[in-house]
Amino acid sequence: MMLASRRTGEKVFFGWWIVLVSGIGLFMGYGAIYNYTFGVLTGPIGREFDWSRFAVSLGYSLSLVAYSVVAPFVGKLVDSWGARWVIVPSLVLFAAGLMGFSFLSANLWHFYALNIALGVLGCGSAIVPYSKVISHWFDRRRGLALGLASIGVGVSSFMMPSVAFALISDAGWRAAYLWIGLMVLVVTVPVGLFLKENPAMLGLWPDGDVRSQSVGGKAPSAAPGMTGWEALQSRTFWLLFAAVLFVAMSVIGCLIQLVPILTERGISQRAAAFAASLLGGAVMTGRIVSGLLMDRFFAPTVAMVFFACAGLGVFVLWTGAGGAWVFVAAFLVGLGVGAEGETIAYLVSRYFGLRAFSEIYGYALISFAMGGVIGPPLMGIAFDISGSYSQVLGALLVSVVVGLTLMRKLGPYPKWETGDVPLS
Repeated sequence: MMLASRRTGEKVFFGWWIVLVSGIGLFMGYGAIYNYTFGVLTGPIGREFDWSRFAVSLGYSLSLVAYSVVAPFVGKLVDSWGARWVIVPSLVLFAAGLMGFSFLSANLWHFYALNIALGVLGCGSAIVPYSKVISHWFDRRRGLALGLASIGVGVSSFMMPSVAFALISDAGWRAAYLWIGLMVLVVTVPVGLFLKENPAMLGLWPDGDVRSQSVGGKAPSAAPGMTGWEALQSRTFWLLFAAVLFVAMSVIGCLIQLVPILTERGISQRAAAFAASLLGGAVMTGRIVSGLLMDRFFAPTVAMVFFACAGLGVFVLWTGAGGAWVFVAAFLVGLGVGAEGETIAYLVSRYFGLRAFSEIYGYALISFAMGGVIGPPLMGIAFDISGSYSQVLGALLVSVVVGLTLMRKLGPYPKWETGDVPLS
């Protein structure tokens, strides 16, 4: 089939509406709500029940373990059933899990069980299914589209720490969990019903191209790429996996422990919450800018630049600098968090294709989750033992450097042909 393509400028490409809907869904999904409110919401819980920082941080790690275990299975469901049929039920269950924290008892096992439940129930509301949909709708502008959708995560990460703090101040942490759960239901479930899986469903091509074809009347072909098993056997996958793991250990550790780090240095709870919001704003910036750059430059190189920014932020925290420097550090770490989340989805689509994208992405996200499993508890243990975060921050700085080195070893992209052929 010979294809010729041109850009259509008659109206807004429907794919951009998909990006908008995905951004709204991600705004209140597991990845945004859980990651960026955990430190604020669980601080009062730990103080009320007299739990150590390690004990509280372990709840976060257990949630990420649960998330990482189910992510490949959720990815398979998305590849088989479609994203919408996974996203909407997951959002409802995730909201119910959040509201369940309103009934938290003083038993640690209850706290851990609820966190594990959020990881399992919320997985389908996170980035995997949305990235699959967007990757079908865009090819040449895939990085930008993924980055724009991720604005939802960035806006949430900027707003929700302060919103959570305000809710806790006004009504307590139990009511805060209840209200946030209700927000998830009201905001995201309706828009999840709007998603269209790929442009072929509307007779369109990726990126809004208009293409002529000499052979017509054929149904959409299967998306090209590797199977999940083929990806797991490739050297490229494991290089990517390891690079993400080493960087994630550092940036997620700093993300979750940022508020405790700053308050331990005498910074007020309100200022620390603002720093967490600033980090969230940097996440948004990192996702958009890195996505735009990856459409124009070699993605591993772009990722290395942003990971270096994160390393610089960890270095600033390690030095113990105070004043305005803590906000600079938070912003730099946030750039790394944002770029890392963007990099995984983009590189999976480029190196392994879209055939089993969600499944492979689910496997790749295990590395990111493992970083969250290791980083925050490691920092909590270090503080409980030494009363300081200094030594562990030095170790996490080395971890970023290792991740940068591994990312540099990724080779060129394979050549994949689009398989999203519109219905005739």
